[in-house]
Amino acid sequence: MPAATRKPRAKRAVAKPAKARPKRARRAHHSVYVIELDGRVLNHAKFRAANPRRDITKPCVYVGCTGWPPEQRFARHKAGIQANSYVQRYGIRLLPRLYAYANPMPYEAARDMEVELAIALQAEGYAVWQA
Repeated sequence: MPAATRKPRAKRAVAKPAKARPKRARRAHHSVYVIELDGRVLNHAKFRAANPRRDITKPCVYVGCTGWPPEQRFARHKAGIQANSYVQRYGIRLLPRLYAYANPMPYEAARDMEVELAIALQAEGYAVWQA
């Protein structure tokens, strides 16, 4: 097209800076949970090796952290959804007496508490698996 017959370009709109919204305080909804495992999990050398000083009178347990309610997370493990293989195969039930005092909490606290709870339970003689 010849330059004389071109239409003038429309000016581009300049984007206005977005207004900064104040951040909302996040609701503390994460939890730690403890699942009792069937004793047959001790047939796995890897599990036994991780728990050399276990007390045979205490159950084997799995310790985890989740944003789901613990009951729902346990059901997901058993269904094979983002599941730990030990929980999927050997999970029996939740043990709320070992974790209910701490829930709910923010994500960072739950992540740290998962490790601390696993260490504390192992020190008490539980055979612990923690993801």
